[in-house]
Amino acid sequence: MPLTRSSEIVGISIVDLAVLKNDRAKAIRFSTLSAICEALDCEVGAPLERLS
Repeated sequence: MPLTRSSEIVGISIVDLAVLKNDRAKAIRFSTLSAICEALDCEVGAPLERLS
């Protein structure tokens, strides 16, 4: 899914979404994580499991 469409669904800017995608974010709001997971149809903990 292109960043443009993803940002519309999640409700954050393309720039902020790119920062998250490129592992440059220092933090993420739970509401943003929740919106991303809702758009991807996954559980909130799923993206975090990939980091461990």
